[in-house]
Amino acid sequence: MKNKTVSTLIRLVVWAALFFGARAADSSISGDYAILRVIAMTAAVLFCADFLLLVFSTIKPKSHRGKTVVSLLSSLTRYVAALVILCWGLSLFNVDVNTIVASVGVVALVVGFGAESLIADLVTGIFMLFENQYNVGDIVEVNGFRGTVKEIGIRTTCIMDTGKNVKIINNSDMKNILNRSDNASIAAATIDIPYSTDLEKLEARLPALMKEIYDRHSDVMLAEPRYIGVQTLGESGISLKFIVETEEDNIFSTPRILNRDLLLGFRKLGVECPFPQVDVHNC
Repeated sequence: MKNKTVSTLIRLVVWAALFFGARAADSSISGDYAILRVIAMTAAVLFCADFLLLVFSTIKPKSHRGKTVVSLLSSLTRYVAALVILCWGLSLFNVDVNTIVASVGVVALVVGFGAESLIADLVTGIFMLFENQYNVGDIVEVNGFRGTVKEIGIRTTCIMDTGKNVKIINNSDMKNILNRSDNASIAAATIDIPYSTDLEKLEARLPALMKEIYDRHSDVMLAEPRYIGVQTLGESGISLKFIVETEEDNIFSTPRILNRDLLLGFRKLGVECPFPQVDVHNC
């Protein structure tokens, strides 16, 4: 982030130098040089755009909704800057922009069908701001790809998975979204005990163990783990199932923590996990 800020500041200096240089050259050189005015105008617009982007980068909203608004405004700034440079630049070359827009209306309609996907992306990006289906920082799953929303633009959405792989998806393709950040997630763990274990006696001692585990890991667990009951009757032992509420960010680490603490806790209670055994009978 620091390097990005430095590069933005360097660009601001460059745009300012180009603007004042072009203005000075235009005033000192006799004749009408539209190219100098275009350079000055382009530098001024880019300076304003980069300044706004720098301001947006310093804003650190605490809510996901706020981060989404900042991300969309940053994307919108880039598109508006490009549009202003195009239209203003044509007018500086004495081109009647209004006439061009009116004359290419039919052509634009034809091209519009070819750019249907682009238009759909733009429209979807605008409406996403109001529908609040997902925001920057939310963990979502789209077409089997699960990750954290890093950036929402007018046309695309960037999602990063746990392996730091970034997938860029067109906004119009953001369908059937599973937002896993809306509610607490459930982490599950199972542990086997021997058939010889006094199950009723063990179940009576589980609440104290659950409280102990929660007190030790309240930073990742939203509540005390719950004992669900006997999951399966296996070949070597009885499988007991436990669940606990956690944030989606910790959905992979919490089961590992719960498994470890259950193993250590059961050992303290005098219960060892069974392992496969083979009985050999001599005839």
